Amino acid sequence: MGNDDKIANKGEGLLGSAKEKLGDATNDRDLQAEGKKDQSKADLKQAGEKVKDAFKN
Repeated sequence: MGNDDKIANKGEGLLGSAKEKLGDATNDRDLQAEGKKDQSKADLKQAGEKVKDAFKN
């Protein structure tokens, strides 16, 4: 399940990046902020996965 979580986190980060860029293009500050929030959340989840991996080894 670890790899599935990592892939999902990466996808969430990419979606956040896309939202942020769309917000930039349309000058929508709410969409920009939502995209940044999604990216941050994905980064935190990814860091948690790395910690779990470190304890498995």
